[in-house]
Amino acid sequence: MTARRTDPEIQAIRDLLAARPRPAELAERRRRLDALGGSYPLPADIRVEPTRAGGVPAEWSEAPGADASRALLFLHGGGYVSGSIASHRPMVAEAGRQAGLRTLALDYRLAPEHPFPAALDDAVTGYRHLLESGFAPGRIAIGGDSAGGGLTAATLLALRDQGLPMPGCAWLVSPWVDLESASASMETKAATDPMVQKPYLLEIAAMYRGGTAARTPLVSPLYADLHGLPPLLVQVGSAETLLDEGVAFAGKAGAAEVAVTLEVWPDMIHVWHLFHPQLAAGRRAIAKAGTFIREHLAG
Repeated sequence: MTARRTDPEIQAIRDLLAARPRPAELAERRRRLDALGGSYPLPADIRVEPTRAGGVPAEWSEAPGADASRALLFLHGGGYVSGSIASHRPMVAEAGRQAGLRTLALDYRLAPEHPFPAALDDAVTGYRHLLESGFAPGRIAIGGDSAGGGLTAATLLALRDQGLPMPGCAWLVSPWVDLESASASMETKAATDPMVQKPYLLEIAAMYRGGTAARTPLVSPLYADLHGLPPLLVQVGSAETLLDEGVAFAGKAGAAEVAVTLEVWPDMIHVWHLFHPQLAAGRRAIAKAGTFIREHLAG
């Protein structure tokens, strides 16, 4: 049997990341992630507007032709300890373009300065802000990558439990939904994913949890009752360490009668969407998410 060739574009991303390893100091880690996203210029036709969502710093972005009555609330990744509006701005803007709507990227509070449930409280506040601003819940999508994907799931659980109306759909990219990082792919994919490894995840999980048990459902949504959630799109890469937990989460949601679309992308690493300006698979994945969101916010 002939071995399958690795996508040369993702190999170039691996080489890029190998040349810029994650530093030990938290402040440097934050600067590194912001620099990764900031290395791609924002398209000239994207309009951005700083704002506050119920007091939480945020940013609107909008491509030409966006439907102003629909919104994507986006929760960035970064392990709950790093990441920002700046680190994810190109990815969020492209998602808004493909979905044909406005995006509201939330600059939620980070650990260890603000441990759980600060990020979750900010995400719920951001959603409430959209409702109070006149957006119909069925015309709102929530999305996020990595920790932001886990936070998206936790936000849906919190909205359900607080009796708030659900958004029309949610988009989870490489979601970190098990802060114990106990899945087999943590080991089996360790050699192929240059983005996140188990020792790092356990380190930052402790910062975020702040003493809260790792299996608390709003910390690790994999262990939650998932009934009553809106339609979900879960996208994971076949080469990423979070592969198994993303697949398990999708399966558990489906078993709870949630409409789930699971996509496993060959050769792709953790949150490959971040590199979409130089990665065709990243552009295709965002386009697929845009189609999913358009379909579920229609009507």
